[in-house]
Amino acid sequence: MVSPTGRRRRVRPVLFMLVYGVLLLVVGATASGLAVLVSANAQTMILNASVNTDASLVRSFVNLAGLRPADLETTGRTASRIATLDAGLSVLTDSGHLLRVAILAPDGTVLDRSTGSSGSATVAMTPGLQAAVKDHTVDATIVARADAASDVSLASSMVIREYVPILLNGEVLAVVGIWRDATPILAQLEQNRLEIVVITLCAALVCAVVLFFIFRAAQGRLTRQSRQLLEAARHDPLTGVLNHGAIVEELTLRVSRASPDRSGVGLALVDIDNFRLINDTYGHQAGDEVILAVVDLLKADLEPGMIFGRYGPDEFLVVAGGADALALEPTIESVRAAARKLTLRFEASERLPVSVSAGVCSYPTNAESVTSLLSVATITLGEARVSGGDALRVAEAQPAMSPSARTFGVLQGLITAVDTKDHYTRKHSEDVARYVDFIAELMNLDRETRLALHTAGLLHDIGKIGIPDVILRRPGRLTAEEQAIFRQHVALGDMIVRDLPNLPVVRDGIRSHHERWDGKGYLAGLAGEEIPLVARILAGGDSLSAMTTTRPYRKALPIEEALRRLEDAAGSQLDEHIVKTFLDGFASAAHPPLPGEQAHIPPGDLWPEAV
Repeated sequence: MVSPTGRRRRVRPVLFMLVYGVLLLVVGATASGLAVLVSANAQTMILNASVNTDASLVRSFVNLAGLRPADLETTGRTASRIATLDAGLSVLTDSGHLLRVAILAPDGTVLDRSTGSSGSATVAMTPGLQAAVKDHTVDATIVARADAASDVSLASSMVIREYVPILLNGEVLAVVGIWRDATPILAQLEQNRLEIVVITLCAALVCAVVLFFIFRAAQGRLTRQSRQLLEAARHDPLTGVLNHGAIVEELTLRVSRASPDRSGVGLALVDIDNFRLINDTYGHQAGDEVILAVVDLLKADLEPGMIFGRYGPDEFLVVAGGADALALEPTIESVRAAARKLTLRFEASERLPVSVSAGVCSYPTNAESVTSLLSVATITLGEARVSGGDALRVAEAQPAMSPSARTFGVLQGLITAVDTKDHYTRKHSEDVARYVDFIAELMNLDRETRLALHTAGLLHDIGKIGIPDVILRRPGRLTAEEQAIFRQHVALGDMIVRDLPNLPVVRDGIRSHHERWDGKGYLAGLAGEEIPLVARILAGGDSLSAMTTTRPYRKALPIEEALRRLEDAAGSQLDEHIVKTFLDGFASAAHPPLPGEQAHIPPGDLWPEAV
């Protein structure tokens, strides 16, 4: 993409960075979630293993101690049985990481414990103890030391509290409470969690590196393809050289760079003589062969610093800057001499000669803007054609002209540029000019406004010379992106004429003729009387012409159908008062303007100072 300063902007890989960032976030979130999930599962497995182990220990204790129902009563137990139970509980605590073991009555009363008997001690009825008593299930929970027991201090800050019911004939006689040191288990869990996170992050890092190279390669390919598409849009499909819009863009850049030091820019407009006759007589394939032959001559003879492009069907624009500008005239003369020696044969014809004519001019000697320079080149080429063709003419330095005379010449050049770009656009603009003349007369507008309207009608689509041919001549519906590009023609047209004097009303028409009465138009989204009067009148003429002109994507409508649709658009797309005035005048006039009639710029009326 080219910036206003002439430098090509670097397209940043925004999509690549966005997708890559999202993938990294997904990988990071997945790694965190995986670590939490694995940690939770590991904790559950460890608790289950602990429960199974401790339940086995309890069963061994019951069997080895010969535990009887009488041993589980709060009264009536003998001292020897109590000593035996205490000894058995002490053995359990010595089996590894058990801080305390106690035999509890179903109500929480401590019957025996490994740290000594205490008949009055009780344990709070926690949900785990209740589940062991009521549901006969074994419960295991990791709790803090402060919540583990209320009657005995424990050495560990975190413990696993377990309740194992002792059953007889389906009834809970007692519950064995076990308090196990959870510190080693939690340390192992933390170590496992850390290892999982490290492994996952390493895998994520590898994935990130692989994805980086994959996406960078994909982005590089997309960038190259985008660049190729952009370049294809800048080149003529037949010849492969720059197309109309691209060569005018290059000319504009060279002129803008030449402005500060006033270094020259040379311009040559080269035309193939009698091209239309060859095309009509021998067909388009013969015409293409002639065009390609002239392209080969230009490629062979032009200096390395010169560039050229296909400006029209049979015209080429050659641009030279700096020192090359001085060599432009002899170079084009060399091309003309080489063309004179060229002969081509088509089907059964004799060998036919090929010749070219050219007009050469320069900036700032002959013009002070791109549009003026193109106008001078067109006029100079016309002089070469009038002399019989096979000629080269160099524009003479022009004497100082009044602003009005200079403006008139530029306007003529702009209209010629429209015709060169697209004959349909030229015909359409002439129809619009006649329609707005008709509306202005019906509305009794003043002379100055009517002259501005006529000029705006001829130039309202001048911005289309900067729209790529692939979009401008598409024989079908445009995509949203292409539509956005096409809509810029109103802004481009305003930029083209903005430096010409005394054209504020014309600029209003060019920039705003696609605004809608209901505010749904472009580019500014103006509504109602916010839209300049000249633009509202242009919109009516433009709509009628668009409907009655054959376009690449549809045939023209009959005038009667077009007028009916124009009436339907009143109050939504178009100003209702202007539409009514137009239709009433069309119905009552003896000779209303019809599509395809001739239109022209009347120099004496538009710019009387110029003649």
